[in-house]
Amino acid sequence: MAKKEVAENKKLKIGWFSFSCCEDSTIVFTELLNDHFEEWSKVVDFQYVRVLRKKNKLEGLDVAFVEGAIASDREKKELLEIRKNCKKLVAIGSCACTGGPSAQRNMFSKELEKEIEFLLRKFHQSDKVHKLEDLVRVDAKVPGCPMNEEKFLEVLNKMLVEFGIGK
Repeated sequence: MAKKEVAENKKLKIGWFSFSCCEDSTIVFTELLNDHFEEWSKVVDFQYVRVLRKKNKLEGLDVAFVEGAIASDREKKELLEIRKNCKKLVAIGSCACTGGPSAQRNMFSKELEKEIEFLLRKFHQSDKVHKLEDLVRVDAKVPGCPMNEEKFLEVLNKMLVEFGIGK
C-alpha cells in the first residue's frame, strides 16, 4: 500500500472521559454524534468512549477529551493514566477548564469544611477539587457549561489537521 493511501485511511484515535461534573458536555457530544457520525466515522476512531461501547482501549490515543474536575485521588490517578496514554489532552467544559462549579467547595468556610469532612472521607474525596491543568498538561480548552459546540468543532478540526488526517 502506498504512503498516500495509508495517510488517507489513517484516523484520529480519540477518547472521551468524564469526571466530577454534571456530564452536560457528554450529552452535547452525543448530540453532535447524531449530526456528524457518518462524517466523523471516516476520520475518527472512537477508541475510548464509554457512552458508545462497553469495551474500550486507552492505549495509544491521539487526543483525550476530558470533561469534569478532579475530586479524588482515584480520579487523579485515572487522569494521570489518560495523560500518559495520549498525545494531546483537551479540557472539556467549565469544571475541567476552571474547576467550577464542581470546585465550589474549595471556597467553603472553615466551619462548613469541618461539617462536610465526614462526607469527604466516606466518599473518598480529596480535600480540594482541581481543574485539569492543576495536575496535567492541557493542550487545548473547550469552555462552557455545557461546552461550547462551535469551539469543540473548531478544536476537533484543528486536531485532525495537526495529526494530518482528512482533507
